[in-house]
Amino acid sequence: MQTQEGDLAHENARQNVIAVDERDTALEVVNRLEAHTGDGIRHRAFTALVFDDEDNVLLAQRAPEKRLWGTYWDGTVASHPVEGQSQKTATRERLEEELGITPDQYDDLRLTDRFEYKRYFENEGVEHEVCTVLKLTLSNPSLEPNEEEVAGLLWAPYERLHTNPEWYRQLRLCPWFEIAMRRDTR
Repeated sequence: MQTQEGDLAHENARQNVIAVDERDTALEVVNRLEAHTGDGIRHRAFTALVFDDEDNVLLAQRAPEKRLWGTYWDGTVASHPVEGQSQKTATRERLEEELGITPDQYDDLRLTDRFEYKRYFENEGVEHEVCTVLKLTLSNPSLEPNEEEVAGLLWAPYERLHTNPEWYRQLRLCPWFEIAMRRDTR
């Protein structure tokens, strides 16, 4: 567990997230670090899955420096909208910040699901989120990954991954991505 002083210095201590009820109704703005420590505070989040025109999904390995689930493989991007921001706007920003994907590379960003989950990570923290799932297909797969956010990239055949996740167990998938994928009825 990090020291209290180390926690206060963490960049997440300078950010806020939106606390929500089980129906994703906003309650208040809370400190992001507080939302991810102890028993956590339920808050709004999203995960976005980017596909190519051959139905491969882009997996992104989280940078080792991430406080929670560092080096785990995620759906393409995941984060939290800020107060007053839509899930789609937050997703567009995150795609550009993490991977250099701009809106002119896709035109089908869509919300496909929403679920609540709670998972603890080692002795470092917790995710208690109402997570919206968004999907899009790239018309131009050019990427410029931000190494502070992304340690690696992998295009995986989505149907194989969805049908046989055990074949990809060595990748250590993030829990929110696994849940989103299990719930996906395509």
